[in-house]
Amino acid sequence: MTVITSTTPLAEGPSGRKPQHFSPARIGVYVFLIMAAAFFLLPLYVMVMTSLKTMPEIRQGNIFALPQAWTVEAWSQAWSSACTGLNCGGIRVGFWNSVKILIPSMILSIFIASLTGYALSFWRVAGANVLFAILLLGAFIPYQVFLYPLVRLYAGIGIYSTLPCIIITHTVFGLPVLTLLFRNYYASLPLELFKAARVDGAGLWQIFFLLMLPMSIPILVVAGILQVTGIWNDFLFGVVFAGRENLPMTVQLNNIVNSTQGEKLYNVNMAATILTALVPLIVYFGSGRWFVRGITSGAVKG
Repeated sequence: MTVITSTTPLAEGPSGRKPQHFSPARIGVYVFLIMAAAFFLLPLYVMVMTSLKTMPEIRQGNIFALPQAWTVEAWSQAWSSACTGLNCGGIRVGFWNSVKILIPSMILSIFIASLTGYALSFWRVAGANVLFAILLLGAFIPYQVFLYPLVRLYAGIGIYSTLPCIIITHTVFGLPVLTLLFRNYYASLPLELFKAARVDGAGLWQIFFLLMLPMSIPILVVAGILQVTGIWNDFLFGVVFAGRENLPMTVQLNNIVNSTQGEKLYNVNMAATILTALVPLIVYFGSGRWFVRGITSGAVKG
């Protein structure tokens, strides 16, 4: 018996030119990323440094220089004693108003949208496609078109310029996009799970709470991030519907920055701006991994 042996060493790796670690294309990508990071981070750097300086140092004009005397007095003033006209309660008033607006609006909009998306995906309601098309149409109409009709409607039923008024507004306007997300997510799930639950005798609510919601954690996080950033950063609805006693943080920030009385305190304005943006930043950095997972696990499938 003839034994055929190979003359090629088994341990020999693939032949060819060794890839370059710093090719022109890779260097170009790094340069672009560095420039993009500098473009977005430079304003934040200026804001933080300005908020840590005193006003005499700011007047010197060196906006990129580090503070000569580091101080957080502007942050304390922005939070508790910054003035908007005759009211000097700081931006903390707007913070708690935003919290009171955000939590119920987010819970209601996500619950209703998830239930609607679930019903449109599995229960085949009569006219479901027409209802879904009408719901999506609302997402493409500018919000300004609805302002006057909503003001008249809320005034007619007696809730204009109240906390329920702004909560209902954010809930309703969050439904089109959120319903699309949940419908597409549930449509990507195996239909056999739903059929098996129906065979076992489960009804609409049992399937929704015991089967669908536990499987919806990624898309729930996506919806939560979208609602937190959208509601927290909102200015238009807050200034129109919230009322004087419930103005959110963005409206309070505008009133502080654009106040025409006294000296323009740039360090306080910068500190107030960062405090206003802090909640969306924390949400993004804290749940960015879940956001990507939710988007890629069915949120953009159709």
